[in-house]
Amino acid sequence: MQPHLISSFATCLLASSLCALELPNPLAGADGQVATTPDAWQKSVRPQTLQIFREQVYGVRPVAKPAGFQAKVLREDPQALEGLATLKEIEITFTGPNGSAKIHPVLLIPNAAKAPAATFLLFGFVKPDPLEKSNISGGWPVREILTRGYATVAFCVSEVDPDRADGFAGGVRAIFGNSPRPANAWGALSAWGWGASRIMDYLETDPAINAKRVAVIGHSRCGKAALWCGAEDTRFTYVISNNSGCSGAALARGKMGEKISDITSHFPYWFCENYRQFSNHEERLPIDQHQLLGLIAPRLLYVASATQDDWADGKSEFESCVRASPVYALFGKPGIEATSLPPPDQALLGGTIAYHMRSGKHDLAVSDWQHYMDFADKHWKP
Repeated sequence: MQPHLISSFATCLLASSLCALELPNPLAGADGQVATTPDAWQKSVRPQTLQIFREQVYGVRPVAKPAGFQAKVLREDPQALEGLATLKEIEITFTGPNGSAKIHPVLLIPNAAKAPAATFLLFGFVKPDPLEKSNISGGWPVREILTRGYATVAFCVSEVDPDRADGFAGGVRAIFGNSPRPANAWGALSAWGWGASRIMDYLETDPAINAKRVAVIGHSRCGKAALWCGAEDTRFTYVISNNSGCSGAALARGKMGEKISDITSHFPYWFCENYRQFSNHEERLPIDQHQLLGLIAPRLLYVASATQDDWADGKSEFESCVRASPVYALFGKPGIEATSLPPPDQALLGGTIAYHMRSGKHDLAVSDWQHYMDFADKHWKP
């Protein structure tokens, strides 16, 4: 066995077929050196692992906060939702070598808050509408969030970069891109995460927001983007992946349902071109998705699955949480609290990694949100 691989005999904790897998050690860097202290992992293993994901999966971002960044409040309603919240419609402008674009997040802050509010930032598929409780592609139950004492902000990912194969010319990747595009150029998932980070730039300036307590959340493909956003931007202190599946929270090796060959055939623009080389060859990956979860450490992480979502493979998502837990342990924090898959609708909230499998289909439900807020209450409220 190679020294940088975890021995399935030594570390297999989950009684399932996945437990026989040999996976890259999340405590080891590309050089094979295993970190034994948090400082060593932060300084050596984390940057090496992050760079592999950039080069081989999500792509390399050419820019962080651009020099041409601007943010302003276009409209403010202090009595939105019958006085429940203050609503702010924000306009964020970014300018690069090949043009400029705008995104329009909508922020709601509970009027009952007596201190700067912790916030849930939602990657959305459509233009955010606080009067719409849920939609077919994922819910934003603003009243439930606000009454729990949290602020929430949502944005449409297609404003950052269009969610279609021919959308490259219309988004941020074109504004900061070069032609021809290199094989490690960032894909749409990374671009969407970049957009969330620009919203975070604004949130840090709003005195009504506690910028040290901002959660980033996404469902399905946006769940993949939320995980990568949390890996790239450590300002997000709570990262939530809802039904993210392949190339999200689920392991690539041994996964059921959607695989790399499927996702890169149907949605190649989500990733860098290099990712295609692992189609039908997951064993050649120098990393796996438990290491992506490990990149969130020691911050809060929540992964959720659904019983009828075999395409995402909830068992693989749970196993990924188990395999990421050694990184949290290195920081003296509990990872996931159990080593076997819990019954449906039973949330595991006792660790720093939380998990549940909701009964039902591939969706973002109000019940999911309740669990996410329960976990936030546990860590963010006295």
